Amino acid sequence: MRNTRIGIAALAAVWLLSACDGSNGANGQDLAVRTFGSIAFEPCTLSSPMAPSSIDAQCAKFEVAENPAQPKGRKIPLNIAWLPARDQAGGTSDPVFFLAGGPGQAATEYAAQVDMALRDVRKQRDIVLIDQRGTGKLSPLQCRDAQGKDLALQETDEANADAISGFAGRCAQALAGKADPRFYTTTEAIGDLDQVRRALGVQKINLVGVSYGTRVAQQYAARFPEHTRAIVLDGVAPNTLVVGGEFARTFERALGLQVAQCRQLASCRDRFPQDLRTQLRTLKDRLQKAPVEVEYRDPSSAEIRRDTLTADTVVGLTHMFSYMPQMASLLPVVIDEADRGRYAPLMALAQMMTREMGGQMNRGMQWSVICAEDADRYRPDPDDAGTVLGGDMANAFFAACQQWPHGTRPAAFSEPLRSKVPALLMSGEIDPVTPPAYAEAVLKGLPNGRHLVLRGQGHNVGGTGCMPKLVGQFLETTDARKLDAQCLDAIGYVPPFTGFNGWEP
Repeated sequence: MRNTRIGIAALAAVWLLSACDGSNGANGQDLAVRTFGSIAFEPCTLSSPMAPSSIDAQCAKFEVAENPAQPKGRKIPLNIAWLPARDQAGGTSDPVFFLAGGPGQAATEYAAQVDMALRDVRKQRDIVLIDQRGTGKLSPLQCRDAQGKDLALQETDEANADAISGFAGRCAQALAGKADPRFYTTTEAIGDLDQVRRALGVQKINLVGVSYGTRVAQQYAARFPEHTRAIVLDGVAPNTLVVGGEFARTFERALGLQVAQCRQLASCRDRFPQDLRTQLRTLKDRLQKAPVEVEYRDPSSAEIRRDTLTADTVVGLTHMFSYMPQMASLLPVVIDEADRGRYAPLMALAQMMTREMGGQMNRGMQWSVICAEDADRYRPDPDDAGTVLGGDMANAFFAACQQWPHGTRPAAFSEPLRSKVPALLMSGEIDPVTPPAYAEAVLKGLPNGRHLVLRGQGHNVGGTGCMPKLVGQFLETTDARKLDAQCLDAIGYVPPFTGFNGWEP
C-alpha cells in the first residue's frame, strides 16, 4: 500500500563558443574543445524528462568560491551550457544568459525548451545557461546519510510544518562540513553570473529570466547596470514580493478567471453548473475528513494499482495544472468526476505528475533562498483561510526556515528595480502565481520597458505563439515600444474539456 500525494509546498514553488580569438561566438571549427573567452567547453547532449527531445550543446565546469568573502576557501563547481549562435559568422558581442525558475531549478535541464523559446534570438546570439549554485548535477544542496543514500521527507508529511522543519534540520546536519547553505542565495548567484561574464570576455549581457529567474535578473541589473544590455522578464516576481506568501490569493484569482470563462461557453456552463472553486472546497473538506483508497490504472505502465487519495493530492494537482492552460482545461471534468465519487482519473493524473516532476526542484537551494529573502517578511492574511489552498500553505512553505541555516540579504534587496535598462515584460492572463499585476508594478520603475499580457495563458509564456519572434526582435533593437504585438491577438483561451474525449466545438 502506497500513499500517492503531491506536496502543496513543493509544487507551489514550481511557481529552467567556439575555438576563436578569445572574444565570443561560434566562429571557429567544430573541434572537440571550443573556447569562449577563457572557458573551455566540450560537446555534450542535454535532455530533460519534460522535453520531447535532447539538444546538442557545449558544456563546461566553472568554479566559484562558496563564500565570496573567502576566495581561497571551499569551491563550488557550476555547470554551464553554451548554445552557440547559428549565424556562421559567430554570435554578437552580447550573449543571452538564461535564468531558470523555482527557486531550485537548474537552467541546463531546460536547454531544449530554452532553445525553442529563444530560437529567433539564437540566430545571431549565443545562449548561456548556468546552473545556479545549489542546483544541477555539479553542486546540488543534496542531503545524504552516512551511507550515501538520499534523505527524503515522507510523502504523508509534505504538508506538515513540524515534519518539514524536522527534516530540514536532519538535512542541514547531513550537509555539515560539505556545504554551507547560508551562501546559496540570490545575492551570491548574481555574483557568480558576473564572474562567468568576465571569464567569457564580454562587456554586456542580456538576461532572460522566468519566474524566480526574473528576481535574479532584477537583482543583477541593479547591482551591475553597466554590464546589463537588456532584460526579458517572463512571469514577473517583483523584488517586493514575498515568494510563497500570496499563492493562496493568486491561485484563487486564476480559478475565478477559469470559472468565468466556463460561464461564457454554453457547453461548459451546461456540463459544469457548479462553481469549480465550490467543488474543490467540498472535495478537499471531504478528503481531509476521510482519505479514500482508490483503484486506478497507472498511466505509464497500464497496471492496476491502489493508492490513498488525500486532500493535499487534490489541491496540489489542481495548483500545478493551473500553470498551463492545456492542463487546466482538464480540471473541470476531473474534479467533477471526483466530486461524484469517481476518483480514478484524478489519482492517475496525480501519479503521472508526481513521477514527471520528481527531482525537478532542489529543495535545499530553495530553502536557502526563501529563508534568507522571504520568510521574515511574510505576514499571514486571515482571508487565505477561505481560499482553496487555505491558510496553512504558507506555514508549510516556510516551515524549514526554523531549522535551515540561512544567510541574509542586502539592505536594498526588496527595493523595486529602478533602471533605464531596455526591458520586455510578459505575463499570462490567468497565471496562478505571478499575475499580470506583478509585472505592472515592476514596469513603474522601468521607463524603457513594455508589458505584454497573453490572453488565456498561464505561467511562463515566452514560448507561446509569436512571443519567440517578439523576443528576438526586442533583443535585436532593445526597443520594446516599437514591437508590433498584434500577432498576440491570435492567442486565446483553451476550452475546458467537457468529457475525457475532449471539448465540444
